[in-house]
Amino acid sequence: MDNSSYANTMFLLKVLTLSACLAIGFSTSVLAQASSAPYSMGGNTERFAQDRARIAQSGQPFRIEGHCQSACTMFLSLKNVCVDPSAELLFHAGGNPQSTQRMLNSYNARLRSFLMANHYMDTPQFHTISGSEIIQKFGYRQCR
Repeated sequence: MDNSSYANTMFLLKVLTLSACLAIGFSTSVLAQASSAPYSMGGNTERFAQDRARIAQSGQPFRIEGHCQSACTMFLSLKNVCVDPSAELLFHAGGNPQSTQRMLNSYNARLRSFLMANHYMDTPQFHTISGSEIIQKFGYRQCR
């Protein structure tokens, strides 16, 4: 193989390697999906509202899965949210009226009405709703 053929082969190899790396990088970023897992135990509703706003701005899909309690349920307001049917969402009153209202404002009208009518948001006691019920009864999108 002469120098010209070797140089062309090496150039082609570099182009193919770079193309493969870019394709993998783009496909994983497009397919990447944020998850409720790091937020599962809830927490400060103000901090969750900030995280939710950041995720909403990114347009990134968000999956509610597994155990999701308290402020974690605020992610139901995301445009690109989906709910795993096996998820368990736990609802309760916040530590103060503002926190409770912040959570309630994160839910669609059907869920919010149900929670209020059944006094789920009146006490600190947790009330569990399954992911499949959130999907079927309250109209949230199921994860595929």
